[in-house]
Amino acid sequence: MPGLPHFAIVLATVALAGVAPVVHAAAPLQSLKVPPGFHVSIYSDAVPNAREITLGAHDTVFVGSMSEGKVYALTGMDQNGRAEHVYVIAKDLEMPVGVAFRDGALYVSAVSRILKYPDIEQHLADPPQPVVVTDKLPTKTHHGWKFIAFGPDGKLYVPIGAPCNICDPGPDFAKIIRMDPDGSDWQTVATGIRNSVGFDWQPGTHAFWFTNNGRDLLGDDVPDDTLNRVDKQGENFGYPYCHAGNVPDPEFGKGHACSEFAQPALRLGAHVASLGMRFYVGRMFPAAYHDAIFIAEHGSWNRSRKSGYRVVVAHVGKDGKVTGSQPFLTGFLDGQKTLGRPVDVQPLRDGSLLVSDDYNGVIYRITYDAKK
Repeated sequence: MPGLPHFAIVLATVALAGVAPVVHAAAPLQSLKVPPGFHVSIYSDAVPNAREITLGAHDTVFVGSMSEGKVYALTGMDQNGRAEHVYVIAKDLEMPVGVAFRDGALYVSAVSRILKYPDIEQHLADPPQPVVVTDKLPTKTHHGWKFIAFGPDGKLYVPIGAPCNICDPGPDFAKIIRMDPDGSDWQTVATGIRNSVGFDWQPGTHAFWFTNNGRDLLGDDVPDDTLNRVDKQGENFGYPYCHAGNVPDPEFGKGHACSEFAQPALRLGAHVASLGMRFYVGRMFPAAYHDAIFIAEHGSWNRSRKSGYRVVVAHVGKDGKVTGSQPFLTGFLDGQKTLGRPVDVQPLRDGSLLVSDDYNGVIYRITYDAKK
């Protein structure tokens, strides 16, 4: 390409190959804080509005991007821990937040649809046309974006959020369902859930845990967002009648006691916007973190003083109860100035932890080395 500077040639060549050009975004790396021995670096700054993360069989990192309408794939890692290649494997989708991987195929949520990209890791530069798994999900976009994941039972779990802040949404909303990989055999996992944007299964027990966002417009400090465990299929967590297990709704709560509903495993604080969560199944981190739950708190938008904007870790005992929690990754706020907003957490096979930040279009990688 004569007449172009070297940098422009690289970008043009990369674009022609179907790879997203790396555009370095501002990131609050110097302000981020982790416990002693942990270290934060940038894995990628080329995924605008990075949301849910999942891993392929060959360590491809797939990331959904809600506002971009795209899905990205990242491969390789250089000596600085950065992704070497970034591909756009889907575009022009409606809020494709959710990504899940099974049997060589990538599944992507797009509000009312779940799409499947077969044998995707062999075709990152020339992705296949998607197969429609289902197009029968609600079309409402209020809480319509969907975090998705395959459970140990081989079924695809899909949340259907309430299409409102507070309302009686009827039986088709405010729940988490599961389906077979071909989109058949829908089953209700749990109900009374305003909006879940993160879930995972406990190692060993396979118990299903999820985060839930509490309702707005009841004040700065109520109700809490919650971390929850499902103990029986179809369990009801209270929405719209009761929030966080202890706050009757002023409009819909009459005639319902909060004791009627499942109680949260942990109250996380009001308006923290708890989103992605994963059990830590790696072994790089110290033993105290093994099988603990990392939770991304996206941060409040409607509180007089901001809350959330961090990643917390919750420890779970052998009895399945939370024994405690504390902040793990902080520094996304400078006073009341937003520097970043964490969305999802995903352990890699080497034991490091990825954290997506949709505010900056960055994915961070957290490692542990006590000697550094």
